[in-house]
Amino acid sequence: MKKIIVVGGGAGGLEIVKRLSQKLGRKNKAEIILVDKSQNHVWKPLLHEVAAGVIDKNSDGINYRIHAVANKYQFQLGNMCHIDKQNQQIELAPLYDENEQLILPKRTLKYDTLVLAIGSVCNDFGTPGVAEHCYFLDSLAQAESFHKALLNQLLRINQKGVESKPLHVAIVGGGATGTELAAQLHHVANLARAYGMPEMSADKLTVTIIEAGERILPALPEKITNSARQALTKLGIKVLEGTKVTAANKEGFVTSDNELIEADLMVWSAGVKAPDFITQLGIFETNRANQILVTPYLKSTLDEHIYAIGDCCGFQQEDGSWVPPRAQSAHQMASTAATNIINEFNHKPGQKYQYKDYGSLVHLSKYSTVGNLMGALSNSTMFIEGRLAKLVYVSLYNMHLFAIHGWFKGIFILFFRKVRNIVGPKLKLH
Repeated sequence: MKKIIVVGGGAGGLEIVKRLSQKLGRKNKAEIILVDKSQNHVWKPLLHEVAAGVIDKNSDGINYRIHAVANKYQFQLGNMCHIDKQNQQIELAPLYDENEQLILPKRTLKYDTLVLAIGSVCNDFGTPGVAEHCYFLDSLAQAESFHKALLNQLLRINQKGVESKPLHVAIVGGGATGTELAAQLHHVANLARAYGMPEMSADKLTVTIIEAGERILPALPEKITNSARQALTKLGIKVLEGTKVTAANKEGFVTSDNELIEADLMVWSAGVKAPDFITQLGIFETNRANQILVTPYLKSTLDEHIYAIGDCCGFQQEDGSWVPPRAQSAHQMASTAATNIINEFNHKPGQKYQYKDYGSLVHLSKYSTVGNLMGALSNSTMFIEGRLAKLVYVSLYNMHLFAIHGWFKGIFILFFRKVRNIVGPKLKLH
């Protein structure tokens, strides 16, 4: 029986595993294996909410092992460290616990078809001090690490009878992650008062967004930028545009004007790239963002047995632009790659990938949601905000749930989430 290995259980990876299991795994046409270095899946656009503490991986995440059992595929916990394309096998690094005790030795998995969906990481552009002093939000573990640090800072400020300085948070990068995190932190600072921290409020929080470009949300229409900036400024969040960071230290960020922006917590969310590991393998053509160059059928240009989807995939469109690293891109690529793999088994021709931009949305916590709809969702570009924009934003995550669970189970999950949101705590305190 042929083996299909998918490395990376993000939005694209988990969706393609679900579909391949339905069409091939359940019919015993192929053995489907998912590899990921984490035990749980959380939709990447929601990692800033994990960091802020408004969602919990245990209730809002998906355990890979449970999902694998329900959908008839295998899950292997591990970090891929090598690809041997000659022998068509991958190697997983040894797995250790927090006490450096060996849990699993180095393993080798053979494949007939390999799908790389390993996502992206923040690009610090070699800025001195960033790796040592900043938090990143590339993974669930990093989001949880920031959340623990945030809770410690909230506890510091909440001390009664103790004069403590306000909490300063500085976020480099005015994209969706940076702006959405800033709004969530403002919300959490006020929310903490209802959860045993009566001395805490947004008045004791200073959030600064630092964007090197001319405006925040540079990839979106200017009307969305202006609306988001207005909403953030109204909350008291400082928005510094046209401000380049040249270094980071334990006190904060240093700008090109040699100004120090003080911060207790520093977050770097300025730009993404595929992991450096991709280029170090030496078996792929890559672009400047380390992404794997692919054919129109999403296969590596140098190996027809390897597909690449999502943020690690470099797909250049006819106009010369690259498909942006977004959740909708990963979803569309997963659909095309799954179709092509299934077609290969059924001796049918492949399908060329074509990116469709359905628009973008920015959800600023409970305060505002703005965005635009494009393509098949409207006859032209349409600016939306408020309740309509929030409804569309929520529907995007719901569609992801349906893709990985199916409609029947997905509806039940949404129902129980709604009930939990009503009766459960609004802030994660551990």
